[in-house]
Formats: sequence, C-alpha cells, structure tokens
Amino acid sequence: MITTETEGKLSWFIACKTEDVPVNGGVCVKYEDRQIALFHFARRGAWYATQNECPHRNQMALSRGMIGSLDTEPKVACPFHKKTFSLETGECLNGDDYQIKTYPVKVMNGLVYIGVDGE
Repeated sequence: MITTETEGKLSWFIACKTEDVPVNGGVCVKYEDRQIALFHFARRGAWYATQNECPHRNQMALSRGMIGSLDTEPKVACPFHKKTFSLETGECLNGDDYQIKTYPVKVMNGLVYIGVDGE
C-alpha cells in the first residue's frame, strides 16, 4: 500500500492492472470491507471509481452499469433501475436525492491505484 498526502491523508492501494478493466466498462474491486466500482472510460481517456452500491435499492451493481455522458458530464447508469450518477461528483443526475461516494484514481506503470480515506 502506498500512502501520500493529497488534501488530507489518503491511502493509495493497487486495485488492479490496467488490462484487467474492460475498455469503456467497469469492474468491482474489494478493499477491506468496501466494494468499489472502477471504470475505464477510454472514450474520455479517464478512469473513475465510485462506491459499488446503488443507493436507490441498495444493490451492489454499479460496476456492471453502462457508462456514458450527459452533455459533458461522465455518468454511470445502474443496470437494474437506470438511476444515473456523475462519475466525478457522485450526484444523482435523475433529479432524485441520492448521492454516491467517488474516489480518486491514478494510473502508473500499468497499475491502477485508488485513493481511500480513513473512513
């Protein structure tokens, strides 16, 4: 585990190799007691990580959701009920009062790192 300072103390862990994540898709990463959805949004040249649990029905499913854009906002849609969430802010884009947690991601030397706080 790599520890660094970025707006407070974050612990960076190696989630996987870049090739382990489908292009324009997602995977679920288990870290301690958390399930984190990791997305490779190749069309945007970006990586995103969020909680895997969709707060609408409390299902661990977001890593299997479809990614896309709403105007310029990158988003993921829950595969079950199509609630959509910003991959940058975690805000529900359907106008509902839901929010998901987002995590910083960095890619170095073919490895994907996710930053987590001490929550």
